[in-house]
Amino acid sequence: MDIPALSTMMSMERLSTNISFAMMSKVLDTAEATSEAMMQMMDAAAVTPGLGDNINILV
Repeated sequence: MDIPALSTMMSMERLSTNISFAMMSKVLDTAEATSEAMMQMMDAAAVTPGLGDNINILV
């Protein structure tokens, strides 16, 4: 068994895992910011109460 090679491989795997976690954290932060911005845009949209309740049909 090659101990130095095994140690190097385990270290690289740990680094890869840490990078994956860091990237996932950034993705989640971006998704939260995007969803918050979308919620603010939806709240700011003008809604007219009663719009579309009545339809005038001329025969």
